Formats: sequence, C-alpha cells, structure tokens
Amino acid sequence: MAEIVIMDFSGIYKGEQFFEGEKVSWLDVREIPGTNCYCDDEAKTQILEKLEEFSAGGIYFIDSGNYHYMSRIGIERVKEPFRLLVFDNHTDMQLPAFGGLLSCGGWIASAIEEAENLVEVWLVGPDEEAYSQVEEPLKEKVKFFSREMLQDFRNNESYSEKTNNMERNVMDFSFLGEIPTDLPLYVSIDKDVLGTTDASTTWSQGDMTLGEMMAALEFVTRHFKEAGGKILQVDICGECDPDGADNERNDAANRELLKFWKNFFAEQEDRGALL
Repeated sequence: MAEIVIMDFSGIYKGEQFFEGEKVSWLDVREIPGTNCYCDDEAKTQILEKLEEFSAGGIYFIDSGNYHYMSRIGIERVKEPFRLLVFDNHTDMQLPAFGGLLSCGGWIASAIEEAENLVEVWLVGPDEEAYSQVEEPLKEKVKFFSREMLQDFRNNESYSEKTNNMERNVMDFSFLGEIPTDLPLYVSIDKDVLGTTDASTTWSQGDMTLGEMMAALEFVTRHFKEAGGKILQVDICGECDPDGADNERNDAANRELLKFWKNFFAEQEDRGALL
C-alpha cells in the first residue's frame, strides 16, 4: 500500500478532514526554522533526516506553495533516472536571489541544474509571459504547456459530463500521452493551477477546474498503465494561509486527489505483483 505522508509546516492541515479514516503518517516540521518560502541548508538537513523513515515513493501532502521546494528535496531521494510532471500556475524556475538558497519559486531550476537523475520536465499551467522570462538553458530540458494552450483546448475540444456528481470539462489531454514511459515519472501538483472556485491558495491562481485536473491525471495514469510504465511518487501542495482563510475548497480537492492516487498506487502495486 502506498505510503501517505502529511508534512505539517504551518498547521493548516489541522483544519481539514480529507485524511480522516486513512492510514497516514503525520510529519510535524513546524519546529524547524528557515523553511518558509526558502529552505536553508540546516533546515534541509533536518527535513531529510525526518524523511529517512519514509520511502521515496507514495503520496506526500506538503502544505502551501511556500513549501513547494519539498518537491526538489523529494527528487533528491530518487536514485534512478526519471521524468518530472508538474502542474503549477508558476514556472518555479526563478534564479536564486539569496545566496543560492533553495526556494519555492526556483526549485525546478535547481532540479534541472543539479539533479543528475532528472532527465526531463513536463510543465503544465503557467502563462506564456511567465515562461518567456525563464533562462533559455533551463528550457532545454522542459516540455511546456501553457495556460493559453489549455484555454484553447477548453474552447475547442471540451464537453461537459457528470462523474461522481462532479461536473467536469473534459479537454483533449492527448499531449500528455507524449510523455515517454520508458522511465519512471514523479508528479508534483500545486493547487494554485486551479481556479478560485476549486481552491484557495497563498499564490496567484490559474483557471483550470478540479474536473479538468482529474481528467488530466486520469489520462496520464492510463497512458502509463497501458504502456507498463511506473509512477514513482506524487506530492501535492497549494494550501491557503492558515490565518483565517476558508479551507473547504482545498479540503475537497485534497480528498479527490488522495482518493485518486491511493487507488492508482494500489492498482500499480497489484500489477507489479503479477509480473
């Protein structure tokens, strides 16, 4: 069974219920200084020490987008060549501003430059203007699908359907079928790629619906299942500020994502046992 780990940096998960009834590991990291938006070397060392008891795989909830650099730390634990699929409203490829500190806004750039096992990044969600500001050498390892492209898919290819009482727009996600399956895939989801109807985050948000997100994930996982590929790990961030924000939308989105990935990893383990 896939491990479910909740990393509590801010206390925000105390106000959510999506994990109730599930076997989860609760990792309290609130006492570690030097972690908000940036992660200094001492904080990183302490986090890695706490992660030693957990496998480099499974489902990780990593708090708000302020801590999206946890994906970079998770990537560091992968010991084989792999590809990275990211859903995010931002590129997260800003060059470091403070002495090379790992940051939530630059973790993908850090991974491209330093993670020797990272072969390629598939980035879905930022707008084209933001991506135009990314340093050209970084783009050499990136396949980019912009917010504008998704809007075109929605306008030209979508239709509505009801699934599990949730209205969803099903777009043409065939571009995700171009992800090669010869190497394992690491998936990172920042809920700020979603519109404000489906999530409330600490950062500016896109306009993807939760239904569209689930349809994209269904496409990717089906693609990997049919090809006999493997998904290593998923991490999920994008919680809101714990001070007074309404968290019901995030709780609902987290519940859908946890259910989806729990079922996927169970099926993947069953397939592996049959080989």
